[in-house]
Amino acid sequence: MEEKEYSNVYAIPPNYTDSGKLFGGMLETRNTVETGFLMLLIGYPELMWLSAPAAVKVVVMVVTLLPIGVIGLMGIGGDSLFQYAANMILHFTRRRKLHFRRVGYRYGRYETKTPQRRKKKRRRNP
Repeated sequence: MEEKEYSNVYAIPPNYTDSGKLFGGMLETRNTVETGFLMLLIGYPELMWLSAPAAVKVVVMVVTLLPIGVIGLMGIGGDSLFQYAANMILHFTRRRKLHFRRVGYRYGRYETKTPQRRKKKRRRNP
């Protein structure tokens, strides 16, 4: 009888144990720390300064803190919230406006690419 050889060696994927993550690789450490900071920053004033009954405080905190916490833990586009905010600020400070000349269009003598540089046509009095 012929015996078939069986291989008991299996390749373990590199992301089997995600080191540097919390709760079995589900949450990144940076996102968790930032979310905790945001929850304290927003939750403490709601809890201490809101003069309302306890039931109203719970509802307000669930409506405000729960979405912030979920978005903070997930991140936006693979970045944490603070990384995303820094990217947005850098984008708005470094953006440029590009102006292109139109192909086949003949620009007049006083017409330039940008509206700020246009000269007004002077009229001669007859």
